[in-house]
Order: sequence, then structure tokens, then C-alpha cells
Amino acid sequence: MNSIVIGSGFGGIAAALRLKAKGHTVTLIEKHPDLGGRARVFKKNGFIYDGGPTVITAPYLINELFELFNKDPKNYIKLSPLKIWYQFVFEDNSKFNYSGNENEMKRQIEEISKDDVKGYEKLVNFTKKIFDKGFTELADVPFDKPLVMMQQLPALLKLKSYKSVYSLVSSYIKNEKLRRMLSMHPLLVGGNPFTTTSIYGLILYLEKKWGIHYSMGGTGNIIKGLEKLMDEEGIEIIKGREVRKIISNGNKICGVQLDNETKIETNNIICNADPPAVYEKMFNGNTNNSLMFKWKKNRMEYSMGLFVYYFGTKKTYNNVEHHTIKFGNKYKEHLDDIFNNKKLNNDISYYLHRPSATDKSMAPKGQDCFYVLVPVPNNQSKIDWSIEGEKMKNLVIDKMQKDLMPNLKENIVADFYLTPDYFEKDLNTKYGSGFSIQPKFSQSAYFRFHNKSEIYNGLYFVGAGTHPGAGVPGVLSSAKVLDKIL
Repeated sequence: MNSIVIGSGFGGIAAALRLKAKGHTVTLIEKHPDLGGRARVFKKNGFIYDGGPTVITAPYLINELFELFNKDPKNYIKLSPLKIWYQFVFEDNSKFNYSGNENEMKRQIEEISKDDVKGYEKLVNFTKKIFDKGFTELADVPFDKPLVMMQQLPALLKLKSYKSVYSLVSSYIKNEKLRRMLSMHPLLVGGNPFTTTSIYGLILYLEKKWGIHYSMGGTGNIIKGLEKLMDEEGIEIIKGREVRKIISNGNKICGVQLDNETKIETNNIICNADPPAVYEKMFNGNTNNSLMFKWKKNRMEYSMGLFVYYFGTKKTYNNVEHHTIKFGNKYKEHLDDIFNNKKLNNDISYYLHRPSATDKSMAPKGQDCFYVLVPVPNNQSKIDWSIEGEKMKNLVIDKMQKDLMPNLKENIVADFYLTPDYFEKDLNTKYGSGFSIQPKFSQSAYFRFHNKSEIYNGLYFVGAGTHPGAGVPGVLSSAKVLDKIL
């Protein structure tokens, strides 16, 4: 059985390895000169920047890929658990060190709101129930038939999947600071906490189950380790070539055409790519699809865009933790502007990543490495990032200088930024969305783009746009679905 994998993000690499382990002849095609997709690595002036994922949870899903071939993951990668998972900085500049130490968590919660300690305990217990169902039982189940969804609906409704994550958290927690902190997880997978189905509350428990890890040398080192494994196991890797067209005979996939006109025949194609972009661009719009599929595709709502500012400093900021999340003053209004109004707002919230807090190899000696990620509207907004990019960069610097990092401006020695334009043009996401489609209930499981194409025989999807969704555990689990359908 011949299989081609398009795209080398975590989902594509995992798919290639899982199919190889099943005896397929596998070719992986990546348009960039390096592997990783959103997990690419950028280097500048001695600083090493992870392009995308920095929060590693459920490490067993990565380890499994090595164990499929009886290899020890420790010979390829080194994952280190973090003591403080996130430091939250609230609008009044008070801080909360979020971790797996439950006694310390409850102590800090009690300082903010004594009445919410018991509510927190109840919330954790309820998210475990969601986790047991939504992740343990259903993350690698193919939802390509309506009956599968119908069978799960009673259990999902019992778990209050009709509520948003924020609404669920608010039913247990009264303090607004704590509500924001405990409901922020949808933002890690492209969703608005005020509209994302409460099923994604499982992320809260998933973190507690396995902790949060950092890959020494950066997330890019996981990609390097997996590339080495693929080389050892005889997976053909083609870099620097883009798939321009998927070739079909009727509704049966039969090959691909590259940007150099080369054609490669195959039995199956697995796309680690945004499904709408695949259907719209790689078939030249010739998708003879049903009215139901057209309706589903046209009604999809997409995740926010991302503004990502990478920078290095000539001094170290030892007061800044590995992961920091800073909330703006008008948190809900800001999210409304991003998701609904599709406009920029100066009162930003942001996530700051400082890998050199854990790993000195990411920056030159005595210096510090960072990236800051700001949720922004996707390109449905028609924002001109050639104008607004520099303005956003300066706004972000000013905010960080005021909130966390004194004299930041004068200490920056290397920097660049990415906007939704990068995600649309380089990563081929629709509207430059950072995480494909939003994780709403009406866009989850059966209602997402299916792992097994609704249109073509031999076409499959892994990654953020298909089941179970975005985030490293999500895209790795999407590859596990293939074990059951291919």
C-alpha cells in the first residue's frame, strides 16, 4: 500500500510513522526546506525561536511514535517537566503561579477568593469526567458517520457540552480573575472561551494528568528526533516541493502533482493541511460535492489569527517565567472584537514564552530569548498587516515594558514578527486562521471536517481542522484515528 502525506507538522509526521508501522510505503512531502509546519524553527543572531507550539502536554503521544518501532524516545528527545506551568498576570498586575501542585493552587485561590476553593475542587472533578469521555474515549474515534455522533450525544449533553467553557467554569467559580484563568484553555486551540463548547474544559484536566513539559533545545528538537526516526525507518521525505494538485479519477484519489510538474501515483493521500484550503486549491475547485457538504463547508467559523513577535534581549529577565499569560483590562470585549467584530483592540491580552528560562541554549550567553503571541482577528477582517504589523509590534513592546520587562525597548537586539498573512500564505490556512476552524460544539466531532474525506476515496485528513482538533495532543490523536480507518 502506497501512501503520500502532505505537510510535516506534528499530525503529518505522526501519520507517516503510524502508516509505516502498518506496512505502508510512505512518502512525506513538505513545501518548506525544513520540517515542522507550525512547529518550524527560526534562527536569528544566535537566538533559536520555536515557530509555534511551546506547551507540550500528554507526552506519551510523542513517545508512542518511537515505541511503534521499539525505539527509546530518550535516545531522540529530552522532555523536561515544568514546575510552574503558567504565571498569570491580571489587569491589576497581581500574579498567580499555576502548576500541578494542588496545595499551592488552593492556597493562591484562597488568597483571592476563599469561597472558591471548594468550587475549584468540584470543577477539577467535573473536568476529569469530561476528560475521561472526550479525550480518553473519543479523541481517536473516527466521527465519519452520523450514527457515531448520535450514540455519543446523550453522554455529551450530560457533560453540559451545550455550555461554553467560561459558562461551565462560572457555575463553580465566582471570582472573575479565577474565572478568566480557569477558562482560558480554548485560546490555546483557537477558540473563544465564551463560545467554545465546555468539552474543551478537558484541557484543564489533561494538563493535571501529565503536567506541562518543555523539549530541551526547543519544540523543534522533537521534530528533529522524529525526522531521524523517519529516516531510520525508510520513509521517503521530499522537502522544498509543494503539492499543487491532487489527482483523482472520478472520486478515487490516484496521485499528486508537484510544483515542478512531477507526478507521483499513490493509493492514499493524508493531508496535514487545512481541509478547506485542500478542497478549494488542490482540486482546482473541481469538488463534485453534495449539498450537505457544501452547506457544512460554507457555514464554518474560523479561529482567530495570531500576531507573533519574536525577540531577543541583551540582558536576562529572570523575573519572567517560562510561560506568562497577561490579561487585558477588557478581556471579554477584546475577544468580542477578535472573533465577532473582526477588528483590532489596543487593550490586548498576550502569551509570553521565555524558553531560555529553562534552556540556556536558546539564546547567546547572558541574553534572553522570547516570543509573544497576541490573538488578533483572522484575515476576514481585511486588516492590512503591512501597515498594522509595525503598530502592533510597538504596542506589544510598550505593554510588556510597562507590565513585566523594564527598559525592554533599549535591550532588544534581534526581532521579527509574523501576522495572519504568514499563516494564510506560507501555511495555507483559510483566512490566515491560527488553528483552522473554531472548536464550537457545532464544529466538533462529526461536525468538523472528517478524518476520512466526505468526497474522495483515498483522501484523509490529520491536523487542527479535523477531529479531534488543534493543539499538539489533538493533532497527534488525529493521526491515531487513521489506525482505525486506513
